[in-house]
Amino acid sequence: MTLALFDLDNTLLNGDSDHGWGMYLAKVGAVDPIQQQIKQDYFYQQYLEGSLDILEFCEYQFEILAKTPLPQLRQWHDGFMEEIVEPMIVNGKADLLCKHQDAGDDVLIITATNDFVTSPIAERLGVDTILATTAEFLDGKYTGKVSGTPCFQEGKITRLMAWLDKHNKTFQDSVFYSDSANDLPLLERVDTPIAVTPDEKLRAHAEKHHWEIID
Repeated sequence: MTLALFDLDNTLLNGDSDHGWGMYLAKVGAVDPIQQQIKQDYFYQQYLEGSLDILEFCEYQFEILAKTPLPQLRQWHDGFMEEIVEPMIVNGKADLLCKHQDAGDDVLIITATNDFVTSPIAERLGVDTILATTAEFLDGKYTGKVSGTPCFQEGKITRLMAWLDKHNKTFQDSVFYSDSANDLPLLERVDTPIAVTPDEKLRAHAEKHHWEIID
């Protein structure tokens, strides 16, 4: 049985769900659109450069979760799924999941994007297990803080190792699909790294090491 790991944004999805969620909030008037665009671009550029402060980013992203009642958050997320995420799925590479699902492999989505945004996306894709940066949820509400290790860069390995230990599994026969050089720590750990529409840095690394590239 293969351990099949998938990044989400710009890998299975044709687009970035984290960025899309932020811009959807601006569209529905939940946040100031100009400031949101500035902040989203600021953090996304850091992400591309590999210099993102994940805790600073999460504090900004989780602010709206902490101050908004759950029913309103769920309503916004339903609209976000329909308007933003569904086109990302239709135009993305969700088909990469099929051969592993059909083979009965252990299929996991492992993403830096927080669980509030991504858990419904994983469900929509038919993936039962998702490791994502966790937004702390206490006493029936979000606190605005991160719970545990952010699922980003080396943090993906930390989170995955904990999952493997819990389920008595190993990295044997593992494959990881990703678009981002931020995932190089985990890509270099698995048996079969696969670059999917990779960014410039990951493409160069994949070509140098003769990794499979899917465009």
